[in-house]
Amino acid sequence: MIETTQSVTINASIAQVWGYAEDINRWAGLMPGLVDCTIQDADNSRWTLKVGVGALVRTVKVAVHVERWAGPDEADFTFTLDGDPVSGGGAYRARRLSPRETEVTFHVQVHGEGPMAPMWETMGKPLLPKFALAFAEQFKGEIEQLAASDPDANARNKTGIISRVLAWLRQLFSTNEGGAKQ
Repeated sequence: MIETTQSVTINASIAQVWGYAEDINRWAGLMPGLVDCTIQDADNSRWTLKVGVGALVRTVKVAVHVERWAGPDEADFTFTLDGDPVSGGGAYRARRLSPRETEVTFHVQVHGEGPMAPMWETMGKPLLPKFALAFAEQFKGEIEQLAASDPDANARNKTGIISRVLAWLRQLFSTNEGGAKQ
């Protein structure tokens, strides 16, 4: 088994980070070599990736299952490669540092089985931390770009909801008053 833990500090609120994190298509889109992501339901997806080490490049199909969505601060997942004795899992953890700053930690484990596992783990051990850090940095960059283009999205959403509820109440009471006057 090989594993790594990588953390990044994101200049965005925990709500903005979770808004990005809860969309599995966005996670898949950050994967190097992504060819396709098919969402099966809220917890299951199938990813097709072109992966390679050196001159060896191949296409793999990965079944990803979200074990637990506990946003805005936690999610746990597992994965298996079709046709290969490789599986694993991981965790997403977010911690609010300030109203506009969130620390996100990714933990990933990969398990290889069979006679090739020792060789596979020897090759993968130095690559997994680099891969996970690159993923974390790209995750950070995407969220910060979205937050910078719309820094007041959370406040506007709250205001929008309040405005809609107030408008609905006004309409409700004006309808009732109109009915009583007739």
